[in-house]
Amino acid sequence: MKIRLRYFARVREKLGLAEEWVTLPDDIRTVDDVRLFLMKRGGVWSEVLSAGQLKMACQLQMAQPDTKVTEGCEIAFFPPVTGG
Repeated sequence: MKIRLRYFARVREKLGLAEEWVTLPDDIRTVDDVRLFLMKRGGVWSEVLSAGQLKMACQLQMAQPDTKVTEGCEIAFFPPVTGG
């Protein structure tokens, strides 16, 4: 499954990346699975995406950890407060 990832505000700054397309393994089913998969990249990825203050959205809607991921969907990661 291929999805689009977008990173905003402090998350984007720390990762040095605004967006990317990623092909996920077959066992990834939820937004939280995606977060955990990305954390396996290690280093700053683990640090930024493990933050308890991290917010997630799927298809432009606020997402819960158990929100299902589908082919071609867009997932965004951002801090709880972002600027305009």
